[in-house]
Amino acid sequence: MSEAKYWVDFDTMERFMVDVFTAAGVPEADAEICADVLIASDKRGIDSHGIGRLKPIYIDRIQQGIISPVTNVRVVKEGPTTAVLDGQNGMGQVISKKAMEMAIEKAEAYGMGMVAVRNSNHYGIAGYYALMAVEKGMIGITGTNARPSIAPTFGVENMLGTNPLTFGMPTDEEFPFVLDCATSVSQRGKIEVYEREGRELPEGWVIGADGSSRTDTSQVLKDLVTGGAALTPLGGIGEELGGYKGYGYATVVEILSAALQGGAFLKALTGLDNGKKVPYRLGHFFIAINIEAFTELDAFKKTTGDILRELRASKRMPGAEHIYTAGEKEYLAWQYRKDKGVPLNEALQRDIVALKETYNLHQYQFEFEKQHDLS
Repeated sequence: MSEAKYWVDFDTMERFMVDVFTAAGVPEADAEICADVLIASDKRGIDSHGIGRLKPIYIDRIQQGIISPVTNVRVVKEGPTTAVLDGQNGMGQVISKKAMEMAIEKAEAYGMGMVAVRNSNHYGIAGYYALMAVEKGMIGITGTNARPSIAPTFGVENMLGTNPLTFGMPTDEEFPFVLDCATSVSQRGKIEVYEREGRELPEGWVIGADGSSRTDTSQVLKDLVTGGAALTPLGGIGEELGGYKGYGYATVVEILSAALQGGAFLKALTGLDNGKKVPYRLGHFFIAINIEAFTELDAFKKTTGDILRELRASKRMPGAEHIYTAGEKEYLAWQYRKDKGVPLNEALQRDIVALKETYNLHQYQFEFEKQHDLS
């Protein structure tokens, strides 16, 4: 049986998140940045990184002392086209927006800009920062490391994070090209969906300690925490289907998220020290490329659009209705959701009620509260 979902308009949901962040100690201007990143995810249909992350990934960690609600970014080193920032355990979205703004400013002046960040926290959807560059007529690239969850090829221990390598490029179409995905076959959030639906996992998503594929969903979720299971890199287990490629790209992101800025890496990103919860100390990198330094922006947009249109118009496999290009599904999700808002399942409804009670935000009265006792 599918669980009941209620839709809340974007403006209300974003305002609610701002109020929750500020009540938790985040300055209002920073709270608005954090909420904007989260709501952007919901608008694009990426529910794994939107309002669903508000309580467990940000507010709970602020309350536990793992994240500092007040963000003080320190410039460690800076040159004409580069910079290294220390986020000093502040809000990842605030740190990252500043970093990409710096990269864009440098690209405007010198053609390219790159900023590396250390000692940060989860920064939301990577595509948000790539799109910042796209909105300025530039190419945006970003990546981040994360707590260990992927096993290296021929290994069974979770060593690398899901480490997205994300690109955004302007086109002459209604939506830009945005490739925003992890370097693993799947992610914990998708596995949680399978558990709620009572389904076994597809072969190849997870590897067990004995080197075989794991499909036992509920136990996998437990073993991912204890180290008894790990996610597989893009391509899956071993080399037959190119698993070494996903492993390689995840490693590239790990290096660029740690080595340039003198940051933490691999097992140092578990968020635990002798069983005690500690800051995650994540690293990110941001690159902005000024297209006008290479060619006319309109010419770039048209060529990019032509490439995407030809791909979508190519011959489809039997039974397939459409060939998509990166960013298209997110655009379609926005077209569907713009007048509906954010979908909230029962778990999210309970989180929202809990946050309302914790921070005395009773000015919000959501429709779903009238239908269920969610206290």
